[in-house]
Amino acid sequence: MLKKLLIIAGVAGATFLVVKKVRESSDERALWHEATTAPDLR
Repeated sequence: MLKKLLIIAGVAGATFLVVKKVRESSDERALWHEATTAPDLR
């Protein structure tokens, strides 16, 4: 029983880290896009 809980906790932790990394990458990509596109001066 304890072994199953440890495995579930490990999978949940790994999933959390992957989601966090993807979100940070997306945020950084959006920031670079904003910084490198020409401003709309209409």
